[in-house]
Amino acid sequence: MFIASSEFVDAAATQATSLGFADVARVFVPHPIQDRTDDEMRALADAAFDEIVRSVEKGDTPNA
Repeated sequence: MFIASSEFVDAAATQATSLGFADVARVFVPHPIQDRTDDEMRALADAAFDEIVRSVEKGDTPNA
């Protein structure tokens, strides 16, 4: 499972492929994140939670 901000969509694909995990699940949150408050970060995490859980349940991770 790869979780990152949307700025890193291409980098995530490249890195996953180079590490042999081209099909690894990827979840992206809106960019930027570095200047967000704790409450804003919690909201991003809450918004991504269901997608992350669905990916884990489907076994879309290299460790599944």
